[in-house]
Amino acid sequence: MEKEPRLTTLRAKHERLRENLAARGSLLIAYSGGVDSALLAVLAHDILGDASACIFLDSPVVPRSAVDEARRIAREYDLPLEVISVAHLSDPEFTKNPVQRCYHCKKISAQVLKRKQKELGFSAIADGMNVSDTGEHRPGIAASSEEGIIHPFIEAGISKEDIRKIARERGCSFWDKPSAACLSSRIPYGEAITEKNLHMIEEAEEYLAGLGIRQSRVRMHGTIARIEVMREDMPKVLTAGDDLIRNLKALGFSYITLDLHGYRSGSMDEGIPKKPVSKKDTYA
Repeated sequence: MEKEPRLTTLRAKHERLRENLAARGSLLIAYSGGVDSALLAVLAHDILGDASACIFLDSPVVPRSAVDEARRIAREYDLPLEVISVAHLSDPEFTKNPVQRCYHCKKISAQVLKRKQKELGFSAIADGMNVSDTGEHRPGIAASSEEGIIHPFIEAGISKEDIRKIARERGCSFWDKPSAACLSSRIPYGEAITEKNLHMIEEAEEYLAGLGIRQSRVRMHGTIARIEVMREDMPKVLTAGDDLIRNLKALGFSYITLDLHGYRSGSMDEGIPKKPVSKKDTYA
């Protein structure tokens, strides 16, 4: 059997992606408005037309600003979009916030997506997971795969950097959009997820956005707010000083700290014991 040629160039990977999307015939996109799912939705719409659609799953773990931004991008690119509410907080396996929290979240989300897929008669559900995600703690990829959700970027060997390059080459306005994650990712594993603490985190991050900070996280350790921003944005946090402290204390935080390591994705995973990541663990 002839071995399949390795995809080494961005052009080759992009072509492989387009071929895979076309071969599906129809696709329901699990859409968040982030650069990954937005690019996937734009490409699917270009290739499949009305045989593609986007579903945004809304819940208390999603910032209101993210919902607004997802709608804006959908309007800009004429993407068919439906927003559906999901009751993540009604599942005790999720709200207990175990290390496998994302697994439970994706299982819940998959059921909603599968019902919509059946209603529309689409051949498959696709998400924006990419090769860069497989090297991180992402139990949600395994959960989605178990439910039959496909990962076109992973299938084509496309990384986060590749996605931004493709989006930039296409002139997509969202190509450099900061990375985002659900609000529950700001809460240490084992500490309960509630509407109250999600609201505190969301409002604190909205305050930081108002300072002109594009990429931030407010990690919640009990009543301590641990602020992560890019190092070049730290002076903005320090300059806000007393006003920042006053606003975050009004939300319910007792202590306000600035993490000198700066922003980094998945910092709540740093305490998880490392183990070898196999293909089966990620997206089998």
